Amino acid sequence: MNPVDRINFGAREDKIFGFLRVTFIYVSMLCVSAICMCGHGHGPCHYPAVGLVQLLILRVLHERPSHGYQIMDELEKMTSMKYIPEAGAVYTILRRMEERGLVTSEWKKKQSGADRRVYTLTEAGVEALKEGLKAVKTRTELMDSLVQFYDAHFAEKEEGGDA
Repeated sequence: MNPVDRINFGAREDKIFGFLRVTFIYVSMLCVSAICMCGHGHGPCHYPAVGLVQLLILRVLHERPSHGYQIMDELEKMTSMKYIPEAGAVYTILRRMEERGLVTSEWKKKQSGADRRVYTLTEAGVEALKEGLKAVKTRTELMDSLVQFYDAHFAEKEEGGDA
């Protein structure tokens, strides 16, 4: 079966197209480059998925200061277990964010167990979150516009008429 035949399922077309739309939005969000992690100022990051992870971390820290494992737990919940971060990756991103002034950290003593480094969002971090979310919103609006164009020009009419 060729890819075009897979889309022509009549009543199921909307469901399939909806899935494709969500997938496309997710992939485009991976390319959010409003927050370039490498800090070289030469445009989009070489590792665009890092921009999305950073944006998610900023969102977590906007809610409350957190230590690394709390952040990782929130990322898992936020993405419905579709993204399970590796500790090394998250801590590397947090260190780079701290170097860039987006977060601060301090060691908190615990009565039992190991001390924890707690990360807090800075004003620059709030601005980076705001700009990153603005980029996501713009991309979502673009996707919605493409869906409307598809519906208007290519989708079969419910009543059996041709598009």
